Amino acid sequence: MEIEQIYLLRSVIDNAPYPMGVYVGDDFTIELANKSMIATYGKGNDVIGKSYRKLLPELNDQQIFDQIERVRSTGIPFHAKDQRVDLVIDGVRKVHYFNYSFTPIYTPEGAIYGVMNTGMDVTDLNNARQKVIEGEDKLKMAIDNANLGTYEINFSDNFIRTSGKFNEIWKVSPPITNDHLISKIHPDDLIVRQKALEAGEIVGKMDYEVRIIHDDGSIRWLRINAIYLTDDYDNRVGLYGTVQDITEERDFSRQLLQQVKERTEDLHRSNDNLRQFAHVISHDMKEPLRKIEFFNSRMRDEVLSGSTEGLRYSEKIAKSATRMNMLIDGVLTYSKHNKAFYKIETVDLNDVLNSVTSDLELTILEKNANITSDELPAVQGALILLNQLFYNLIANSLKFSRPGIPPDICITHKFQYLEDENKVVLSFRDNGVGFDQKHAARIFEPFTRLHSQDEYDGTGLGLSLCQKIATRHHGNIRAHGIPGEGSLIEVSLPLNQSVIEV
Repeated sequence: MEIEQIYLLRSVIDNAPYPMGVYVGDDFTIELANKSMIATYGKGNDVIGKSYRKLLPELNDQQIFDQIERVRSTGIPFHAKDQRVDLVIDGVRKVHYFNYSFTPIYTPEGAIYGVMNTGMDVTDLNNARQKVIEGEDKLKMAIDNANLGTYEINFSDNFIRTSGKFNEIWKVSPPITNDHLISKIHPDDLIVRQKALEAGEIVGKMDYEVRIIHDDGSIRWLRINAIYLTDDYDNRVGLYGTVQDITEERDFSRQLLQQVKERTEDLHRSNDNLRQFAHVISHDMKEPLRKIEFFNSRMRDEVLSGSTEGLRYSEKIAKSATRMNMLIDGVLTYSKHNKAFYKIETVDLNDVLNSVTSDLELTILEKNANITSDELPAVQGALILLNQLFYNLIANSLKFSRPGIPPDICITHKFQYLEDENKVVLSFRDNGVGFDQKHAARIFEPFTRLHSQDEYDGTGLGLSLCQKIATRHHGNIRAHGIPGEGSLIEVSLPLNQSVIEV
């Protein structure tokens, strides 16, 4: 090349804002290189006149020398974009990315004089692009793992671009229209969507939950989010959003609320029980204690005076102690059945009746009672609780019998076939003292007695416990009475239980 041409080329290269160099000869001698290219080599400033091959031996296995050789032999320029190039700088091999070119330089005679190398270090740009790609991959993974469907609406043509998960959730397939999606929303929830759209116009984003109805009639709850997309002039040009099926989440939330409601009701019942227990402790249990204290004092005086009247007082003390023991047992039984859970099993009510009449055999004989029953069915329930139910009801009829009249207790049943479940109604009818119907609800309250302690002994917990047992079996209990003629207790129980314990 002529001197003027070389001078002009050197001037262009030296003043170029990006790396430039010229390699000549078979050894790719570095004839020209500006400061940017020298800095890119990373081998110090003394590089002019040195072999490019020997200066950067780490390029041997990266095909760069082959690329330069092809340009020298063919005269065809080579261009690379975002090409990885590993350079050893300060003894450390580092990864770089370049946009670079190898271009032939010709003499006036048309012969190839050398190869000009231009380049631009795009490592930072490439790393940033890679992070964006990784971020998008992570976002896609997060969206997939969260079972989110995505969609994008272009306002210019109203085209809706959706993901596969979106189509799966909505049970739709492209092409998808906005009208089709709206038609699937539950009519009662259209107002929810409308309000969300109106709020979105103001704040630039939407978040709402609606039900959709599929073609098979099934209903699913969806949570829909969206943000407005804008152009450089802040004009809204589209929507981007996600959709998630939250049916199971809604069901769980509803079940949780139901459990909270049930636990709250249990807490209220427990508080009521505490108040009732406080009453029995402060009143009912105080009565036999007062009698024990009174008759013990009288007995002591009689013993000191040498009288035999102390024996009668001793009997009264024993009776009061028995009464107090009965109250304590009743409270413990009531409390135990309030807390424990029992496994559901199929229970033959005939076996239950036979077991109870066997336990009450002495009382039945003493009162010359007559107990009859039709063939009772089997129900699903807790054996120990159903046994307690029968025991309390029959023992109640035996206790509240009319003086001089043998108790006549008749147990019958009938079935109720309802739309959602089948029930059996058990009737316990007796010819005892009966009660005024105005007290029909009150007799199921704990510690309630319609008769004085002197007339009929008891704790006032029997029928209350029966009501608790019926309720725990998802049934109910009612009482009917006529004073002086007898009473009828009706217990309604489901034949089958939907739970495994009560």
